[in-house]
Amino acid sequence: MKVKQISVFLENKSGRLAQVTRVLGEQNINIRALSIADTTDFGILRLIVNDPDSAYQALKEAGFTVSTTDVIAVEVGDEPGGLARIMEILQQRGINIEYLYAFLQKATNAALVVFRVELIDEAIDVLQKNNVNILGGNRVYTL
Repeated sequence: MKVKQISVFLENKSGRLAQVTRVLGEQNINIRALSIADTTDFGILRLIVNDPDSAYQALKEAGFTVSTTDVIAVEVGDEPGGLARIMEILQQRGINIEYLYAFLQKATNAALVVFRVELIDEAIDVLQKNNVNILGGNRVYTL
């Protein structure tokens, strides 16, 4: 039920994001979701791609500082309070959310929210027990 996320450290310079996307495109790697957190000097690009192992290798070979992190992808109904329900489940168990980002699925009325949490196995367990649909990597990579 875990999804492998690629994180790339980028200097905050013109063209760096273009280089990442060029490398991935040249390797036929499709970006499914992304998020950028930045400061004045640098940024962290977080990516969900169709082939995380190949993306990691290609970016490493291109000279980028890259790492992988396990995250969870939760399906959230496209309705008021949908995300709040998930947050409350995690909050009640004391599971801290380090960051999250979302993207829409193509063929459904649901969004996917990608979570990085401190206690990933516990989070997966409690969400499943509360009938929250968690998508595994193989499913997310093919969206």
